[in-house]
Amino acid sequence: QVQLAESGGGLVQAGGSLRLSCAASGRTFRLYGMGWFRQAPGKEREFVAAISWNGGSTSYADSVKGRFTISRDNAKNTVYLQMNSLKPADTAVYYCDAADTIAKLRRGAGMGSWGQGTQVTVSS
Repeated sequence: QVQLAESGGGLVQAGGSLRLSCAASGRTFRLYGMGWFRQAPGKEREFVAAISWNGGSTSYADSVKGRFTISRDNAKNTVYLQMNSLKPADTAVYYCDAADTIAKLRRGAGMGSWGQGTQVTVSS
């Protein structure tokens, strides 16, 4: 099992940038695909982005394509989400999760090892 801890959120104006981090415990981190999800008030948690175990493949939700970039550093057991051109609609609590494949992450079928999440608030 992988334990995850998200950080890096904050308050930013529309058009600004933030970089989120997800630190994972466990020696098997490098074996898993990793994904970012978000949940806005009153809405269900939704897929944002995913990356394969070696960083060779990525996948994004249509709403963030071209603005967000997911990356990972297996030596640091950390996955990142660089968020540019932020919009008020990006306001949410952001979480990370792990799974065998990107396909499982896209359909929300990861391990469910949710951390406390990190709040991102984008003001207009």
